Amino acid sequence: MRKSLKITTSLVTAGILAASLAACTSAADDEATPSTSPSSSSSSSPSTSATTAPVAALTDLSGVDTKVALDAGFVEALGTLGLTPGVTGGATLTDGVLAFPITGGNVDYYGPDSDVRPYVQGEIDHDGSGITLTAGDTVVGLSDFVIDPGSNSKLTGTVTVNGEEVGTDINIFRLDGTTLNPLTSDADGNAVLQGTTVYISEDAAALLNDTFGTDAVTGDLEVGIATITATGTPVE
Repeated sequence: MRKSLKITTSLVTAGILAASLAACTSAADDEATPSTSPSSSSSSSPSTSATTAPVAALTDLSGVDTKVALDAGFVEALGTLGLTPGVTGGATLTDGVLAFPITGGNVDYYGPDSDVRPYVQGEIDHDGSGITLTAGDTVVGLSDFVIDPGSNSKLTGTVTVNGEEVGTDINIFRLDGTTLNPLTSDADGNAVLQGTTVYISEDAAALLNDTFGTDAVTGDLEVGIATITATGTPVE
């Protein structure tokens, strides 16, 4: 019975994450390219109905990690710009794969047939980890990633330059969920979502160009392909 509950919980969580990732686009790109995701809203403010309860409400969203297999073109671009990638906190970089532990979050899932838009609301946190890009004496840090499937649907984080904070809640990555593969589960019953394409956001591209004195970083620069392995705790 426990194993069955664990697998069911994992699959529900994965459905939430799939909808979240499919909805995630950069705020800058939203102005030029309207989102076609069914969980996206044409308004920047979430709408909820007093008579509509979420199909699933999860707290303590956690477990395992978000991985990004770096695209060869991205690695080549870093080399051309003289940038060396690194990691901070609990992140790892092994054989061209970045990994960021999922540390928490809360998600309400209403479903595409509900009258609530966006039908996935909440956040997915990756506190205490991140990446660095170094050129000479200049080090840019990108960390504490948060996926926000509601409102403007974006992935934000904290940006530092040489240890000095530039800002928090900065739009860093654009996620294209249309490339997701079908949901699977691993041997431990955790849900696995693989195939989301990760791009540098226009905001992050402008910041990197400014900092490193180039114009070569653009919003269509593909970082890699993401794999999320996660579970969560349902609200009783």
